[in-house]
Amino acid sequence: MVILGLNYYFHDSTACIVVDGKLVAAIEEERLNRDKHTKLFPQLAIERCLKMANLNFKDIDHIAVSIKPDLYIGKKIRYGLSNPTSLRYLVSHEFVHAYRRQKQFWRWYKGIYESENIGPKVHFIPHHFSHAPGSFMVSPYKKAALLGLDGSGEWGCTFLGYGDGNRIEQFGETFFPHSLGSFYEAVTQFCGFRTNYDEGKTMGLAPMGDPKVFYDIVEKIVHVNAKGEVTLDLSYFNFQKMQSGADSHLSPKFIQTFGRPRKHGEEFEKYHMDVAAAFQKVLEDKVLQICEILHEKTNADYLVISGGVSLNSVMNGRIVRESKFKDVYVMPAAGDNGTAIGAAFYLYNGILRQPRKFVHLNPYIGTEYSNAEIEKVLKSCKLTYTEHDDICEVAATLLEQGKIIGWFQGPMEIGPRALGSRSILANPAFPDMKAKINSEIKFREAYRPFAPSVIVEAKNEFFDLEVEAPFMLKVCNVLPEQQSVIPAITHVDGSARVQTVRKEMHPRYYEVIEKLGKKTGVPVVLNTSFNIQGEPVVESPKDAIRCFYSNGLDALVLGNFLLVKKTVSLTELEEKMMMEIVEK
Repeated sequence: MVILGLNYYFHDSTACIVVDGKLVAAIEEERLNRDKHTKLFPQLAIERCLKMANLNFKDIDHIAVSIKPDLYIGKKIRYGLSNPTSLRYLVSHEFVHAYRRQKQFWRWYKGIYESENIGPKVHFIPHHFSHAPGSFMVSPYKKAALLGLDGSGEWGCTFLGYGDGNRIEQFGETFFPHSLGSFYEAVTQFCGFRTNYDEGKTMGLAPMGDPKVFYDIVEKIVHVNAKGEVTLDLSYFNFQKMQSGADSHLSPKFIQTFGRPRKHGEEFEKYHMDVAAAFQKVLEDKVLQICEILHEKTNADYLVISGGVSLNSVMNGRIVRESKFKDVYVMPAAGDNGTAIGAAFYLYNGILRQPRKFVHLNPYIGTEYSNAEIEKVLKSCKLTYTEHDDICEVAATLLEQGKIIGWFQGPMEIGPRALGSRSILANPAFPDMKAKINSEIKFREAYRPFAPSVIVEAKNEFFDLEVEAPFMLKVCNVLPEQQSVIPAITHVDGSARVQTVRKEMHPRYYEVIEKLGKKTGVPVVLNTSFNIQGEPVVESPKDAIRCFYSNGLDALVLGNFLLVKKTVSLTELEEKMMMEIVEK
């Protein structure tokens, strides 16, 4: 049985292929069309996934789409009639936009299959069932509490439930406009960032402020009842009016209470940081309150959390440390991109009742390029490069010297976090490394932190982390005695968004970290996504080469090949290269 999973309705368009209950390929459209968070229909991703799976369109049995447009249509109509200021946008977005997106899908479908009679059956899966229940179906847990948190799906904003095998029980839901996602979008806009795009910047800014300054005010804005349902004090917001503009999420009361919003490009005032800190802290506290209710309701040992809000790794870290759940599963693509996977597996396991037999613990399910394919590109670009049998030793030597390298290896990871296949790597022991990469490589705000990758055997030597974090979605504390050892990945509050790396999951990435550890005593690398701000993560060798020559990277490792810029001193490496040539 072949299922094509699709997300294309809102943003982060994605496609995946599931064959007999196993995920064989998944890729985000942005990696191919180079439009970050793209909303375009994932035609390129569909074709690439089929190619990777060695299938064609006639092999597809079912298509699972992560939206059910007519769900809650009555609630939308009633909301529009009772809120005249939002009626125009509601009609435009929820009805006209929905019609156009559906028309786009069926135009593509009929272009391939001519009619539904000869094509695969199409299933429109509710958005929130594509989130948490879909994630549960590929989690390592047989039983778990389920929590979905995002801006909104069809009209829902939170999902509370329980999973047991193939069975899903939903017992709680909050509807727009009472959305924790929109709550956090508001403070993101207040800080001068783009909503539904830059929430990670707000999370990174929050530790720069003092949450106590505005906490008491912000805490009263969000109420969680005994069922885990969320209610917001909407007098602080404008997003419920569904209007556009620079302050579309902020009411006059918000601005009067917290101060003038920062404009993009302006310096941060202390109160901007304090407001960000308060909203972050309240989000964490309220979600922990929901987790307490979920645990009491389900008595489950584990939690599956999904939706855009679940990308808040600081919040996830607190859930791991402070909730009654033993661990939390967050899919590597936990936002809307992952709903392509969630829809496919909810269809396979939840609707078609096929047995669960796949666990999504391997994020490396994207495109891969062989050394022969890489070298062909290098030659076509007329670049000078060297080939090395032990490329990990070469890379570790460069890192030891303080060089910053682009690292392009193996199948591409799925999701927003670079996990060692399309990464920029550096030595975290250099105190100025964070500032250097922010200014010369990523071209982004100076305060933005970077994440560490550590071999799993050494995680407790450096980090206060009891569980594993293979997808870089759980923030923990750097041990106090190690903060001066790895300053480049230690945030101002002593935290880090750590990735634990197992040898069997990514042997080459594990090896370069291990070799650096043998040279320095610190088996940890600074790992950030291989891109510059505003661009998607690189997908192909050409993308990697273009990015390499557009910023201050010192070296580029593509498979077994090394490119260096002329400013790099390579005495040790040159000697090693000469020895290899002599040996050959």
